[in-house]
Amino acid sequence: MAEVVIMPRQGQSVESCIISKWNKKVGDPVAVGDVLFSYETDKSAFDEESKVAGTMLAIFFGEGDDVPCLTNVCVIGKPGEDFAQFAPKADEPAVKAEEVAAPAAPAAPAAPVAETAAPAAAPAGKDAFISPRARNLAMAQGVDYTQATATGPNGRIIERDVQALIAAGAQATFAARDAYIGSGKNIQGTGLGGRITTADLAAAAAAPAAAAAAPAAEEAEYVDVPMSNIRKVIAKSMTASLTGIPQLTYNMAYDMANINAYRALVKANGEAFGVKGITINDIIIFVASRVLLNHPDVNANCLDNKIRRFNHVHIGIAVDTERGLMVPTLRNADLKSLAQISKEAKELATACQKGDISPDKLSGASFTISNIGSLGVQSFTPVINPPQTAILGVNTIETRFRVVDGEIKPYSAMNLSLTTDHRVLDGAPSSRFLKELVNALENFSILLAK
Repeated sequence: MAEVVIMPRQGQSVESCIISKWNKKVGDPVAVGDVLFSYETDKSAFDEESKVAGTMLAIFFGEGDDVPCLTNVCVIGKPGEDFAQFAPKADEPAVKAEEVAAPAAPAAPAAPVAETAAPAAAPAGKDAFISPRARNLAMAQGVDYTQATATGPNGRIIERDVQALIAAGAQATFAARDAYIGSGKNIQGTGLGGRITTADLAAAAAAPAAAAAAPAAEEAEYVDVPMSNIRKVIAKSMTASLTGIPQLTYNMAYDMANINAYRALVKANGEAFGVKGITINDIIIFVASRVLLNHPDVNANCLDNKIRRFNHVHIGIAVDTERGLMVPTLRNADLKSLAQISKEAKELATACQKGDISPDKLSGASFTISNIGSLGVQSFTPVINPPQTAILGVNTIETRFRVVDGEIKPYSAMNLSLTTDHRVLDGAPSSRFLKELVNALENFSILLAK
């Protein structure tokens, strides 16, 4: 019996996912454990493995399609089995009816040839409706898909239409076309609809009169790279933050002598007590989680006309990944020991970097800490993550000097940058929080006794 594969729901807050890559196509054999397709939410990426063996009978969505969770994505079964009952409804968004194909593989290649030979049909034009897979193919091959003859449902250009256009010789790139138009040269296209083909360009390049136009065609001053989904989310959030929140940043440094002594002690004797790998960031999270309880408006969210004060501290930890900035939440940090915070913080960061963190762990923070000190940054202006009211920036360690008993002595210092929402926090309460935080860090070993 044919088995349907649905789009999983990765977290309660996720309504849909985008298919980023298909590893199987219609007619391919499928074994248990094979990765069928990859998909992503706003900030996480996942692979969907097959739970059954058989043949890929149908694929209902293509790469780049945004698919609602729990929607049928593909069907696996025996060749010849009926799968029509699994197809998503025609009025559902992004359904690609042209991808629902019977598993009779030999008949598939003949379709593009027959469609290519139909010159009477008019090109789709500049307002063409095109599937994501067909658009990707057109962009990769440098084909103007508006010249394609649409054969998909409701006048949609599908992948075989672009393949037919390529087969007909319409392979001139947009850059080449624009370069020749700009040069004022008159080139007669021999492709579909008078389209300039590769052969036309080659003939023009061989002519002496076209030599001057060649540099313009080869010139590439920039490359347009589409924004990834995570970058779109970051852009939206940061724009909302800076346009909707009046923000002010305060800077203050603290003496690291006490923390350095503690870390040296852990390094020398920690393993005997099962304590190791404590980082400065772990210590800052620990200290901040205790101090924040004394400053309810810093440990808060600003929601329209009300301030939500949290009874516990949920700290967002900024993590740099290949896909962009991610901020997982370490919940109830004020109830956890330093060792627990260190362990959980590392687990969250690893999950972000691997790209398999649950979306539910990327929300719900009451305060955020962003540490870029390892990059040598001395001071910066961290941007608040709405609806939070504050964010702490952690900077690099510096050697500073002070006078002690008439002598100039060096010491290690770290600068902290606190940005607060001026709608909720004025300068004085913001500064009082930062001052208490600095004092607690300088007396960290005493704070541990509480």
